[in-house]
Amino acid sequence: MPTHLLDTARPPSRATDGQPRERLVVVGNGMASLRFLERLTEGCPGRYEVTCIGAEPRAAYNRVLLSSLLGGEIEEAATAFRGLDWYEAHGIRLITGAPVTAIDRENGLAIVGDTHVLPYDRLVLAVGSLPIRLPKPGMDLPGVITFRDLADVAAIRQAAVQHAKAIVIGGGLLGLEAAAGLGRLGIDTTLLHVMDRLMERQLDHPAAGLVRRAMEQRGVRVILGADTAAVEGEGRVERLRLADGTVLPADLVVMSVGVRPSVALAQGAGLATNRGILVDDTMATSDPRIFALGECAEHRGLVYGLVEPAYEQAEALARLFAGHSAAYAGTHLATSLKISGLPVFSAGIVDTPEDAEAVTLFDPGAGLYRKLLLREGRLVGAVFVGDIAEQAACKALIRSGEPVGDVDDLMFGRPAPHSLAA
Repeated sequence: MPTHLLDTARPPSRATDGQPRERLVVVGNGMASLRFLERLTEGCPGRYEVTCIGAEPRAAYNRVLLSSLLGGEIEEAATAFRGLDWYEAHGIRLITGAPVTAIDRENGLAIVGDTHVLPYDRLVLAVGSLPIRLPKPGMDLPGVITFRDLADVAAIRQAAVQHAKAIVIGGGLLGLEAAAGLGRLGIDTTLLHVMDRLMERQLDHPAAGLVRRAMEQRGVRVILGADTAAVEGEGRVERLRLADGTVLPADLVVMSVGVRPSVALAQGAGLATNRGILVDDTMATSDPRIFALGECAEHRGLVYGLVEPAYEQAEALARLFAGHSAAYAGTHLATSLKISGLPVFSAGIVDTPEDAEAVTLFDPGAGLYRKLLLREGRLVGAVFVGDIAEQAACKALIRSGEPVGDVDDLMFGRPAPHSLAA
């Protein structure tokens, strides 16, 4: 058994009132973790002695920009959020490139690596999620790469040599971003998706059709209903075989078929887990001293894989830690992004249920699609492609449940106010 080294690098600190500060350890330094730290330092500066530990070798960065980085549109520096000086200025001890390997709940210790130990009074788990690899033959071959972090981007760019053939598996948001990024590099790229439309959770068939066309106009071949059977090759990727027998040549396979919450650390500590780490409305786990937020957390049976819910959870937890009454009640999901330059927005229900009315505007030639789903005069869903100017109004109406009023205002935009000038 290794000997654990207790963290005695700094003497116990005290708050402005002379009382010892609570020791707060935040495990994970991603986007959710940073938003929590930002709001915590705004709401109660100096109240906690904070240590943040990240497994990646650099501080939190913007994962949303990974496809732009992959495609060469931006430099890596553009993905940065806060410099190391920000953490230092706010009294946050940041440790990078050092995974927490275990939690000793009985003694209140977070074990870093094999030997280092950090004592805590409160612990926040913001450990994110892990990319899924299909359980098919050949997924461990060199040249099969996930698309999740900066290291993945570097590996993909290194593998995507000039005139290489790349296949992206997965037609969700990350898969589309990976394929678009490879396309911008001039790589011969094919996107495979097992479902009958792209982004089936966010888009209906007409909207998904416009997105597919936008991808193909950028040179990305799209194959739907494509069930991957195996990746094959001698020593590295050479081809991909589909379940129907189709064989596609490939030098690079990018795996983007979803993520699963990172729960191993919590399970090792005996915390309650299901798909994710179970939390209540205060983001507390089954241990009242340990909290979880972001992609690793499961709240009311839901695990969110998007930035907006993670930010809302982080802000609620920061308010709670600052001594205010706060609770997270869940997030009404909405998606707003650009895919190959095409603006896309969806919120609420996507496919039309029997008890709802669909109001649509569809102009394929202009790449324009709008659908509003109404139930008893209230907006329950919206899908826009090409022009998403009314997205904020749609999100507000879906969240509030208020009557819509004039549907034309949402479908065609609110008219400009009349000028009062003579």
